[in-house]
Amino acid sequence: MWVSFVAASLSFVAVFAASASPIPLYEIYHRTGGVTKSDLSLTAVAYFVAAVTALLIFGRLSNHLGRRLVSIAALLVTCAGSLYLIDMHGPRPLVIGRMLQGFGAGLASSAVAAYIVDSAPRSPRWLAAAMTTGAPMVGLTIGALGSGALVRYGPHPRSLIYLIDAALLALCALLVAVSPETVARTRGAQASLRPQLRVPAAARRFLPVASATFVATWALGGFYQAFGPTLTADQLGTRSTLIAALVFASLMVPSAIGAPLSGRLTPAAAQRLGMITFFGALVVILISIRLGAIAPFLVATLVAGAAQGGTFAGSLRALLAETTAAERAGMLAVVYAISYSGAAVPAAIAGQLARTLSLFEIAAGYGALAAIACAITLIAARKPGVRTGP
Repeated sequence: MWVSFVAASLSFVAVFAASASPIPLYEIYHRTGGVTKSDLSLTAVAYFVAAVTALLIFGRLSNHLGRRLVSIAALLVTCAGSLYLIDMHGPRPLVIGRMLQGFGAGLASSAVAAYIVDSAPRSPRWLAAAMTTGAPMVGLTIGALGSGALVRYGPHPRSLIYLIDAALLALCALLVAVSPETVARTRGAQASLRPQLRVPAAARRFLPVASATFVATWALGGFYQAFGPTLTADQLGTRSTLIAALVFASLMVPSAIGAPLSGRLTPAAAQRLGMITFFGALVVILISIRLGAIAPFLVATLVAGAAQGGTFAGSLRALLAETTAAERAGMLAVVYAISYSGAAVPAAIAGQLARTLSLFEIAAGYGALAAIACAITLIAARKPGVRTGP
């Protein structure tokens, strides 16, 4: 199963690398492509809504058609989105390209993530949760930094990164195609397309706290995706695409580190410690934005990213501990549907508020959301296997 595990993990990274590639270009699109701040927020909403739509409709399809086929579809849809963005001008093609990338990410968040969990080695036990948590963040980091560097130093800044993304996604599709399947085909594929998010009964008691952590942490990621380049330009005083990429990457890459670090803690302890750290880091981020101080801003963002990874992995372990193999794709669809919605809804609200409020005032709203989630986690987090009530 190592071949499947490696192919699925690389594919997960590649999908999210492609998803992050446009972000360093946002400020260029804003300055020269007729794309407003509200348009940039709309692209984030389009991405997340497309991802949730894919999860709602196709989230359980890989249980019936197999992990490989749906994983390949996710890679090819994401590839189409990257190709659509080549030499983009104007908000409409940007929104359409981001929708395609979001749809591919949604498919991958169920099928490819389930493929990773199915094929992961049994030891260490935290590896599957760490990989499903960390691979997207590593991909987002690689995509953002690679794009920022190519735009700054490479030729054809509006097209080269998308061609590279398309080639890597096609290569990953070939790797998946020659990897062993982990589930047998079964009937019911058509019925599985009815929009449904099903949580196994044993896992339901863990969902409220997990949902609070997913929403709060992914909301901040949505803020950085929509406003990160503008934030670096307006609040931190630089228009460098590479710095914009570093700002986004500074939130994403530590998440891949935080996930395995939390593996030694119980899920409840990982949730509590992660949310306390996340909220504290967000307070420092707000102060840094207010003062225009880039160094503490980046350090606090790194800490918030690590806390996000640890919290997400802890929540995921709590849910998967009560989930059978047959329920796995559906459970992961629920997890990522909540997470993407947690990023999309605040981004949509922020996009409207951006017309009248400063980025600092908008960021303060994200801080309030994190405070609420932190309080819920401290009060209600519990260990898997410990049931209360009848």
